[in-house]
Amino acid sequence: MAYQNNRTQENNGPEMIEKVVSLNRVSKTVKGGRVMKFAALVVVGDGKGTVGYGLGKAAEVSEAILKGIADAKKNLVKVTLSGTTIPHEVTGEYGAGRVLLKPASVGTGVIAGGAVRAVMEAAGITNIRSKCLRSKNPQNVVKATMQGLMSLRGPEEIARIRGKSAEEIIKG
Repeated sequence: MAYQNNRTQENNGPEMIEKVVSLNRVSKTVKGGRVMKFAALVVVGDGKGTVGYGLGKAAEVSEAILKGIADAKKNLVKVTLSGTTIPHEVTGEYGAGRVLLKPASVGTGVIAGGAVRAVMEAAGITNIRSKCLRSKNPQNVVKATMQGLMSLRGPEEIARIRGKSAEEIIKG
């Protein structure tokens, strides 16, 4: 979707990047006819490594988006970055969705589909290559991307687990 909004939080927090990934009209058939409602999948991030997603459902589009933004802000996670890319290649899985994320050199840009691109831009990742391997469903793709980003580990964390210094890990 083309909707993007940069707003400052009410409590003077950091400025957040808000992107609507998908907007879905759903209907329920009742005795009197059909009842239409909207479901909005929203990604929120600060552009510095913090990102979250949320799903909002309501009778109006704007209400659904606001609910999605509120849900996304409750589910923010910090992502391990290596400059403007990710530290290593990772595959994220959620349900039938599988997303391959590969680090890229400076100047590559974001090579990704719509759902993955929204997550990367909200997280502040500017150089990455990605591929959706199975499901193209936006909800599963966003959840698989988030799962992949949460499973990233930097050299400091790996060094701590192995009981070595970060320099030893980076060299080899």
